[in-house]
Parts: sequence; C-alpha cells; structure tokens
Amino acid sequence: MTKQELIFVPLGGAGEIGMNLNLYGYGKPEEEDWLIVDYGITFGDDTTPGTDVILPDPTFIEQRKDRVKGIVITHAHEDHIGALAYMWDRVQCPVYCTPFTASLARGKLKEAGFGHLDIVKEIPLGGSFELGPFNVEFITFTHSILEPNALAIRTPEGTVVHTGDWKLDAGPVVGRTTDLDALDRLGKEGVLAMVCDSTNVFSPGTTGSEEELESSLTELISQYDGKVCVTCFASNLARLHTIAVAARECGRQIVVSGRSFGRMMEAAHANGYMLDTPDFLPEDEAHHIPDDKLLIICTGSQGEPRAALARISSGNHKNISLGDGDVVIFSSRTIPGNEKSIFRIQNELARKGVEIVTASDHFVHVSGHPAQDELRELFRRVRPHIAIPVHGEFRHLQAHAALAEECGVKKAFVIENGHVVKLEKDLPCIIDEVETGRLAWEGRRAVPMKSEVVQTRKRALFNGSCVASLAVDKDGTILGEPIITTEGLLDPDGDDHLWDQLFDIIFNTVEAMPRRDRKDDAVLEENLRLNIRRWFRNQFGKRAVTHIHLLRV
Repeated sequence: MTKQELIFVPLGGAGEIGMNLNLYGYGKPEEEDWLIVDYGITFGDDTTPGTDVILPDPTFIEQRKDRVKGIVITHAHEDHIGALAYMWDRVQCPVYCTPFTASLARGKLKEAGFGHLDIVKEIPLGGSFELGPFNVEFITFTHSILEPNALAIRTPEGTVVHTGDWKLDAGPVVGRTTDLDALDRLGKEGVLAMVCDSTNVFSPGTTGSEEELESSLTELISQYDGKVCVTCFASNLARLHTIAVAARECGRQIVVSGRSFGRMMEAAHANGYMLDTPDFLPEDEAHHIPDDKLLIICTGSQGEPRAALARISSGNHKNISLGDGDVVIFSSRTIPGNEKSIFRIQNELARKGVEIVTASDHFVHVSGHPAQDELRELFRRVRPHIAIPVHGEFRHLQAHAALAEECGVKKAFVIENGHVVKLEKDLPCIIDEVETGRLAWEGRRAVPMKSEVVQTRKRALFNGSCVASLAVDKDGTILGEPIITTEGLLDPDGDDHLWDQLFDIIFNTVEAMPRRDRKDDAVLEENLRLNIRRWFRNQFGKRAVTHIHLLRV
C-alpha cells in the first residue's frame, strides 16, 4: 500500500524576494490534496521593457485545480496577494484570510470581474479552519502591514509553520503584537518543519520597533522651516500613523498624495484601525498651508514613475511643488533593483534645491523583516525538526540554513522554485523538481517571459528594429522603391549615406540571388532579412529586429 506523503513545492518566492506562490500537498503520490499559500506578483524593471507586472506560472497547480482545497493569504502585500487580480480564474478556489486582508482581496477580485462570486472567506485573527486534510491556524505576527500572519498547518504527517513575512516588534503602533504564547505552544506540541522568511538574514541584532521611530521623526521634522515631504510604502499604515503623530507634534498639517493610500485607509477604517490617527487633508489643500506648517506624505519611495513623488520631482504634480528650503525624507528601504529609479528622482529633487534624507542619514525607517536575533528567537520558540528558508535569493537561503542548523535544527534545505520536498521526520528529502516560470501580464493576458512576444520587444528596445516593404514581379524583380522604416537605428531626417547603403543592400541582395530563389517568397524574404540584419550588426554592433514585407504582383 502506497504511503501518504506531505510535500512542499514553491512555484515562486524561493531563490528570489517576492512573487510568492507556495504549495502543500498531502496524500498518495499523484493523488494529493493541495493547499496554496499566497499568490503574489513582482514588478518589472529596466530589463523587462513594457512589462509592469510579473507573475509566477501556476500551470503545475492549475493542472491539479480539482484537488485544490483553497488559497490561504498570509498578508496583503502585493508579492503575496497581487496575483488574485490577474489569475484567480486559473485555480478557481476559495480564498481564506483575516479581515483587513479580506477587504483588500475583495477589492482586487471585484476589479478583476469576480466581485459577484463568494470567493473570500474571512477568518478572525487567531482563527482556525479545516481544508481537507489540512487544519490551518492563523498566528498573529508583526510586519510592515496590518494583520500579518504565520500559518500553523496541521496534517497527519505533522505540523508545518509557514511564517509569511514577519518581525518581532513589541511596539507595532497599529495592530496586535506577535502572539508569542502561540509560538511557544506550537513548540511544545512539536513542529515538523518551518518555512521561513530570509530577507534580513544578513542583518545582525534585531530590526527595531516602529514605536521607536516617532521621537526620531519628530526631532528631525522640527529642524525644518520649509515644506517637509515624507515618502513611504502606502501599505505601511503604522508608518503613516507614526509620521502623522510626528507632524502633529511639530504643529504641521498633513496632506496625503497617492491613490493607494486611500485604498489602504479605507480597508483599515472598515476593520477598526487608524481611527485615532490625526486627520489628513486632500492634496489640493496644500496650496493654502504655509510652508512651515505643511507636511506631505506621498507614495513613490521606490522611484515608481507614476507615483506621487515622481510627479513632484519632475514638476508635473498639479497640487504640490518643492524647492529651496524643502526636504524629502525617504522613510523606507531601497528594494534591490530599484536603485536607478530612486537615484533619478533624488537627483531631480536635488536640482530643485530640495534636501534629501534617507535611512543612512538619520533614523527614519525600520524594516518589516527579521534580523538574525529575531530568527534565533523564533527557532528557539518553535523548535522545528526541519527548516526551509524562502523569501530570499540563493545567498540568503544558504545563510539562513546555516543559522537554522546553528540553532539546533536537524535538517535545513536550500531549495529554489520547483523543488519538491517530502516532509517527514525520519528521512526528509528533495524527491522531484517540477517546471516553473514567470509570466508577463500583457494587457489582459499572461504570456511566458521567455515567449517571442516579450523577447522580441526586449531585443527591439536594446537593438532597434527595421521593417522593409517592397513589391516584386513574378520573376523577383523589384518594382519601384522599397519603403524602409527603422526604430532606434537611423535618423529619418539625416544619415543619408547610410540610407543609401541600406537601399543598396536590398537591391544587391535580390540581384545576386538565382532566378529560382527570387521566385520563392520565403527564400527571398529570409535572404533580405539576414543581409539587412548583418549590415546593421556590421555598422552599429546591433542585432536589429528585422522584418520583410513582400508583395508579389
């Protein structure tokens, strides 16, 4: 008789930071019931032109969706919840989350056209529920968003603690503190495995408390006589509260700019949070407040081109402007990969005479992820038999695995997306690898990042493109003058000698071909394409994306 197994399969978020999609399976091989934990996205950058949103490929679990019991969301950050808006229909199962996250999940699903369906199942903080062979309990943690949860997933094979994103903060300002009693209880019950956040594994000590920021920000803001602008993540509502209290202490009125703040505040108020936060004014009130009495909170801390700070720095914000004597405080960390975008905005602000303050200049930010001492404390309380680091690049996972073994964990795995890990006390091991990938959201569809659609656009951005249209008779003789258009290669109002050479390439290519080949459209087109592309490579070192439009008359 085949033994039932408990397996863990990450399709996103292992070997990378972001785009989390985790699977737990229990049952006989190829007959497992499945639980999905988180369904997130990541964002495009300079290496993915034209692609703003990138999603994990859910094909593996989509093929098994009839055995999926549900999606459990640990918290409402986009890299854990964002894919619901794009690809819930690929799995079509209930979504379980705590109240604040549920408010945002319903909004996403409504925008995606699924609002008429009863998809989101709201579970109270600390609540538990059954999904097939899985008993899932929400364990309250602290993080840089409201209601972050770890999951205690109980199965016949044992209990797995899946942490989501977390930190240990005794003063989170808004929301509950970490349920340490629940962690101790789990440790006493016995934990088979812990799947854990690795983001800050290289940071010694502890992350620090949100509560400690208030006095630091108050002291900093009090130094300025001009406008003060603070930029942070819209999802970090505790930071929003901290900034607002500091502003009030300094006698400043608060203007908020950024649509995402509104969505977050609405969800917070609907669930009883932020009710004692100082009042915010709409951004069109900024003109009426003296500079020394104004504090602006805005989105755009990561250099997002459409966020409020980008529009302010470029002078295109219709209500807010900054200049000499003003300051922008970056109350956030720089996410790896965003450096260029952030520096571009900071340089634009500096040219206007605006002072820039970051976490390297003053105590203006605490992270939402655990440093080394917090990881050690969690291992001490939970005492898992197996450790599986996730939510980190490969180097993070290696360091986390070493720390886990230092804490007495018997087996620590360093895995990446697609690895299938059998979780059992006696002989846990990697037993397989499944296909994974990334999808680019293109308008209303998801296409593989390796598809010709995405790769051609990328090649065209970096190498330029050329389209040559020409008419030929039945013998392959060119009729009239070809029409050539290029993007990013030749100046249409100049480069006359180069245009002449390009036309010569076309005529010479056709004339040099045997009459038999000139009568074959496919052969003629391919010869023209190769010779034009070769000419661009010889002239500019560019592998131009080249297309031939041939009309046979």
